[in-house]
Amino acid sequence: MHEFIKKIHFFIFIFFYFESYSNNYWQQRVEYRININFDYEKHQFLGDQNLIYYNNSEDTITKVFFHLYFNAFQPGSMMDVRSRSLPDPDRRVMHRISKLNEDEIGFHEIKKIQQNGKDLKYHEQGSILEVELIDPLLPDESTEFYMEYFSQVPVQIRRSGRNNKEGIDYSMAQWFPKIAEYDRKGWHAHPYIAREFYAPWGDFDVSISIDKNYIVAATGILESKVKEKNNYIWNFKAKNVHDFVWAADPDYVHDILKVDSENLELHFYYLETNDDMIKNWKRLQQDASKAFKFMNKIFGKYPYTKYSIIQGGDGGMEYPMATLITGERSYPSLLSVTIHEALHSWYQMLLGTNESYLAWMDEGFTSFAQNITQIYLFNDIYKLDLVNPLRRSYERYYNFIKTGLEEPLSTHSDHFSTNQAYGVGSYTKGAMFLMQLGYIIGEDILFKALKRYYNEWKFKHPDEYDFIRIMEKESGMELDWYIDYWIKTTHTIDYSLEIKEENENEILVSVNRIGKMPMPIEIEVVYEDSSKKIFYIPLSIMRGDKNYDSSKLEYKLLDDWEWVNNTYEINFNNKNKKIKNIEINPSGKMADIDQSNNKLDFH
Repeated sequence: MHEFIKKIHFFIFIFFYFESYSNNYWQQRVEYRININFDYEKHQFLGDQNLIYYNNSEDTITKVFFHLYFNAFQPGSMMDVRSRSLPDPDRRVMHRISKLNEDEIGFHEIKKIQQNGKDLKYHEQGSILEVELIDPLLPDESTEFYMEYFSQVPVQIRRSGRNNKEGIDYSMAQWFPKIAEYDRKGWHAHPYIAREFYAPWGDFDVSISIDKNYIVAATGILESKVKEKNNYIWNFKAKNVHDFVWAADPDYVHDILKVDSENLELHFYYLETNDDMIKNWKRLQQDASKAFKFMNKIFGKYPYTKYSIIQGGDGGMEYPMATLITGERSYPSLLSVTIHEALHSWYQMLLGTNESYLAWMDEGFTSFAQNITQIYLFNDIYKLDLVNPLRRSYERYYNFIKTGLEEPLSTHSDHFSTNQAYGVGSYTKGAMFLMQLGYIIGEDILFKALKRYYNEWKFKHPDEYDFIRIMEKESGMELDWYIDYWIKTTHTIDYSLEIKEENENEILVSVNRIGKMPMPIEIEVVYEDSSKKIFYIPLSIMRGDKNYDSSKLEYKLLDDWEWVNNTYEINFNNKNKKIKNIEINPSGKMADIDQSNNKLDFH
């Protein structure tokens, strides 16, 4: 009996150990102190940085990896080869890297790297630096790295660089040796080829010594600006961010707008190129303020006290507390790109997903939120569909899948076979993921759950399952099937209506599933007196139903549809009120790829 009890205790221990382990979320943490001395005549800088790295995992770490992003801008780099190999290369890159001269390329030359004062062995492989540790880093301990480097800023091609097409001297993104992310799946030392980023949270203390004529915009708060000979040393500090961007130009105009009641300052850095440019950037300031107020209310409170909108870069790219955008645009384009990049403060800068694998949670969720913001605040400009604000995105998706180039959204961002597949998948299909999820669980539940997702996962690294669990908790449904079909496959949704029998009193209709992806079905019946009624068919694997407001809409809940069945029959009463038409998916929010067979008209 004694041995039996011991075994029972052992299995109880094992159960609770693994149960607690599976729920034991952790993430690494960093503290950077970076100093650079910038030579604007040669477009080069000397840098030194101290990095305190906190190992919050249960693993012992024996080597670390750093990203050396500037090394990608060299002929023969992976970014160069990939761009020249794709059938539809990014027009901003194309073959440009292959034609760079020695004084136009980017590079980081590592002069020294130490751990706790001891020199380390390291190996460069393109844009990745692999470093062997002298002192293994144990769980719940920290170590300090010191690094010295000599760097050259490349000609502006992609995101970062000098002398962009609008005349901005320096767009300094991905500009310092940055430690890679280590999470429960191990190291993520992905080479810089084209796409997205993933890094640990931490604090940055950055000092930039540059010629006194330059105005510097950056992540964080400006702590001091000290004159030293012909330079100013600009010191910025940022807490709890996972990257740091800056830009510099001697001709920047710097405007500041305080957003009422939000404890937020919006900073605008731009060139007064012409009258239209000035007019658009002045107009942008009040609209950006309105947008932040709305986004705070709908998606969760922006936690920092500053956000900078900086003219620079090669289009629009998000960073903590700042964005780089090209500024010589029409006003609708300028406002749109600003809203999109600002919303990345929610979907990536605060909800720090692994963009390499989950770009759809970054670009897609941002694109969804952008459309919601634009339809509520600026629809006089954008003229979005009031029933389905993403209708244009749905049409883009329908047209794209006809090409046969679609790939699953679980594909690594750099490994899509075409840029088009990445773009339509991550931005378009990713945005549709949320709109269609609202169709499944109800839009009121969706927005409530989005705010809960933000509040529970901000300053962390959620994945798709962390997200869907929030949706399940709020809706009371089981939703893993939705991830399985919409994200992991390219299966499509396609339903049709077919009359099986018809007489004076009844119409027997068959709902046919043609596509492989099952969905709950809304069927709208319109009667000859113009009244309407919704017939709702839940999926059995949802283990729940969408709630309807019966005070606003007449509806009838039907029996569950077992997804293994390809047909579902409904008898509609046609005696008391004559039916005018029957239609699947009247809102258009279910992505049915062929809508020509979704409606039956009578009389």
